[in-house]
Amino acid sequence: MASPSSMSDTRLGLSREDVQTLRQHQQIALAQTGSASSRAASNASSQGRLLLDPSSLQVLNLHFDRIMLAIQQRLQALNYQTQLATQVQHDRAANAMQIADAEIARFRAILRQIDELEVEFDKIRRIRDIVRGFAARVETLERRLGR
Repeated sequence: MASPSSMSDTRLGLSREDVQTLRQHQQIALAQTGSASSRAASNASSQGRLLLDPSSLQVLNLHFDRIMLAIQQRLQALNYQTQLATQVQHDRAANAMQIADAEIARFRAILRQIDELEVEFDKIRRIRDIVRGFAARVETLERRLGR
């Protein structure tokens, strides 16, 4: 017959996986305290029951508090690492954008210089063509006069 300080785990309204986790943690918690209840928890577990006496519940509660604290600390550490990684990527992206902006500005300056040189080239070519035209006329005049 089951002791009044234990309860069938099916009456807790937990999933099978949750009951298994609860049993496992009750055994761990009681074993860590060196409690004689550890053997009782193991026996209760093998009968599909959980210990519910005040001492066992207090130990289990403290155990879960420690686990929750460890999980919270790990979450905080992971959140911090995520923030650092995000900041590093943000900084890299900002740096890459600055480099890209500088290269775009340099490229635009080169294109402006090319445009200016093309305008100058066209102007010099027109003047050269005019000078050639004058030279050809002068030569033609000199030939006519020299004849």
